[in-house]
Amino acid sequence: MNPLSADHTNSAAIVSARGLRRDFGEGEAAVRALDDVSVDLPKGRFTAIMGPSGSGKSTLMHVLAGLDRPTAGTITIDGTELGPLNDAELTRLRRDKLGFVFQFFNLLPVLTAEENILLPLKLAGREADQERKSTLIDAVGLGDRLSHRPAELSGGQQQRVAIARALLSEPAVVFADEPTGNLDTTSSGEVLALLRRAVDEFGQTVAMVTHDPQAAASADRVLVLVDGRIVSDEPARDADQVQSLMRPSAIS
Repeated sequence: MNPLSADHTNSAAIVSARGLRRDFGEGEAAVRALDDVSVDLPKGRFTAIMGPSGSGKSTLMHVLAGLDRPTAGTITIDGTELGPLNDAELTRLRRDKLGFVFQFFNLLPVLTAEENILLPLKLAGREADQERKSTLIDAVGLGDRLSHRPAELSGGQQQRVAIARALLSEPAVVFADEPTGNLDTTSSGEVLALLRRAVDEFGQTVAMVTHDPQAAASADRVLVLVDGRIVSDEPARDADQVQSLMRPSAIS
């Protein structure tokens, strides 16, 4: 069996959120970034989260991933409710159950590509499964770049390092925040193909915030937020269809 393969026929929610509200500030200056959002992320599926600037899409990802706490509402990840967890417990949950891919890669410049891939497991005091590591490195096409530091890699290669790092620990969910936002068209396509492969072949659950209809079209599903509320939840078909979901007439 492929060491990255998994039975992902189970569509049960790996992330479940109910009644999420997130307020910033107080009194008349308060801003409601999320307004009564309820959503499930099914296991082994790729969800794109879109919306105009200020719609709450990044806030939703941060709250779902335990990087920020909601003002109200509940979130459960892989059977664990986040609300009762203290900061140290939240940190452990993110380390053990979540993978992250960010727009600006977040690689440590003094470490090699291989050391960056292994860093989260090293910090957790865990050994990498060597078969999984080898399969991942082959999947992301970095076999001849492992000894290179980030400054010696292209943007696309750095993002592939970040994806390998996110997948190595077999997380319950990978959260990707504008993962193609700092890449050229070719590198963007390679990164999206890797995320798609992680879902289709490896059974990974991926939630991606993006402003790009072409990127969102790689997903199974597109959520559109406006003013902190989900206004559309549709299967993704192609970039034109995704673009149509973002037109003012569609989200008004």
